[in-house]
Amino acid sequence: MDPVSPVDEEAARLYRAKVWGGAERTLWRTQADGTAGTRLRELAAWAEESGRAEQPVDTYGDGPVEELERRVAEVLGLPAAVFFPTGTMAQQVALRCWAGRTGSPVVALHPLAHPEVHEGGALGSVSGLRTVHLTDAPRLPTAEEVRDHPEPFGTLMLELPLRDAGFVLPTWDELTEVVEAARERDAVVHFDGARLWECPTRLGRPLAEIAELADSVYVSFYKSLGGLSGAALAGPEDVMAEARVWRHRYGGLLFQQYPAALSALRGLDVELPRLPSYVAHARVVADAVREAFTEAGVGWFRVHPEVPHTHQFQVWLPYTPETLTAAALAQTEATGTALFRRWSTPGAGGPPGVAVTELTVAERGLEWTAEDVRAAVRDFLSRLT
Repeated sequence: MDPVSPVDEEAARLYRAKVWGGAERTLWRTQADGTAGTRLRELAAWAEESGRAEQPVDTYGDGPVEELERRVAEVLGLPAAVFFPTGTMAQQVALRCWAGRTGSPVVALHPLAHPEVHEGGALGSVSGLRTVHLTDAPRLPTAEEVRDHPEPFGTLMLELPLRDAGFVLPTWDELTEVVEAARERDAVVHFDGARLWECPTRLGRPLAEIAELADSVYVSFYKSLGGLSGAALAGPEDVMAEARVWRHRYGGLLFQQYPAALSALRGLDVELPRLPSYVAHARVVADAVREAFTEAGVGWFRVHPEVPHTHQFQVWLPYTPETLTAAALAQTEATGTALFRRWSTPGAGGPPGVAVTELTVAERGLEWTAEDVRAAVRDFLSRLT
């Protein structure tokens, strides 16, 4: 069989995006759904409603960007925050700043953490840092693993939640014990909190109390909050002052970023208060998916975690990714309902012969009853060939 050409694959990707983006019913709207005009009109409408439409735009990080930085510092209960165009840049800067202060370029993190899987080795090739792994289990490290690691490290980086392991979180007691173990080793603690916004339900603590455990925290604005792009790094005043210097050196001091800043402010105002309801309903959806698979006699399957820790979780089935993606697309084409979207081969540690996808429950998903989910699963399964 001839390989699929890049042109054909790009056409297929655009077609899938069009079909799923136009679904009449879905559990969530991705950042790729909709059109440029629709997204901009929505942002403009919110700017009018919030009284920001007539405010000046930013120039090199003032105006709405400064307002966003103040809001993030306030929400996280930390002294200062700095806006970055990307989370990759924000975290490289944070870890570089801490390496200078600790005298150690070694960062302890999980092998499934974002810098190890999705950033092309940037920590080493761009920032001169070196990473070590405390565990390869699909969870955050334990306090014992932190204490017993044989090699010194200057910074412990914890991704909360650990997305590629299934959006998993420790308990509050486990998290505090891990942080304490790092302190015993004179290491600083940095939270990769791209999705930190979702963590209070599982951890049972407000955002500020969670953030207080760390020396610095990174948060994303397009994950969970529905912003256009951008991130923030929060922590002590002196570290954030240095972070601004490195942001400029890394090319992150953009001339204007007011659309991203405004969309992030909207996320803090509109989406952040809703997240607990999304997390609660994700548990209803996960139960319904599991029940539908069991009733249909699917055999082996996995809903992970069994009780979602956030409003996102994984679903595993013993088919090829191509078969499952085709069935998901066919379902939306025929019914206007998007339950699952694209499936993929699991990363390292996943069993062979299976595929995995991620489900997210957001505002649109709150309309789905458990029976709605079960019916959609049954329809999806009927399309597998």
